Amino acid sequence: GIDLLGRLYRPATGGAAPFVVDAHGGAWGSGDRLNNSIIHEDFARHGIGVFAVDFRLSSQAQFPGPVADVNYAVRWFKANTASLGITAGPIGGLGSSSGAQQMGLIAFQPNHALYTTADAALDGVDASLAFFVACWPILDPLARYRMAQETGKDRLVNAHNAYFPDEDAMAVGNPFLVVERGEATHRPPMVVVQGTADENVKHERADIFAEAYRAVGGTVEVHKYEGQPHTFVTANPDDDATKQAIVTLREFVLAQVD
Repeated sequence: GIDLLGRLYRPATGGAAPFVVDAHGGAWGSGDRLNNSIIHEDFARHGIGVFAVDFRLSSQAQFPGPVADVNYAVRWFKANTASLGITAGPIGGLGSSSGAQQMGLIAFQPNHALYTTADAALDGVDASLAFFVACWPILDPLARYRMAQETGKDRLVNAHNAYFPDEDAMAVGNPFLVVERGEATHRPPMVVVQGTADENVKHERADIFAEAYRAVGGTVEVHKYEGQPHTFVTANPDDDATKQAIVTLREFVLAQVD
């Protein structure tokens, strides 16, 4: 009974193009498919398509339900490119903040039973991603939860409690721990964009994740932006750091085209 919408950005160039499926941030409880529109519009102008999706927020469903929504959206998009008039090149994922927790699980465990809703119309279509773009990501929600508790960030503590049933779920739905435990069935190339003045997640977590990902054979670029806060790209669209970050993301995606 809940309508979940998607916004499709068609690339300005004709022919086959890379696409990203976007899962927005908002501490799992707010935001929608328009959150990252500044990135989406730039991508579309430069030959990258975007399918930005809504998913159930924490007021509507707890983990793993919203991850299953995003997984379903990836499979639905793959199955419907022809009917949408799209010739898709590589299809990757983009996740910002809490959306990176969701997209990260799909990037590393696209066929996990927890996140794969059965649908006969999607038989034979999986949610594997050709690449993964992570913006100011929450890749270790358990570490972030404990940081929020220690620093008195009640808003973030409450957001975790609304989305995750308990700390065990934070360990299961944890892209970093999935990688560290050797449970990642897929390891797509990644890029991470992170501000050093982010108060919602310690910027060092990006380096810790990257070390673990490389240790299991993954490739990842980490780009840090000095003095930039959480969501700096969408919060400060005219900043030089924002412009540089979007170029970095765009160039990474275009480099994934064979």
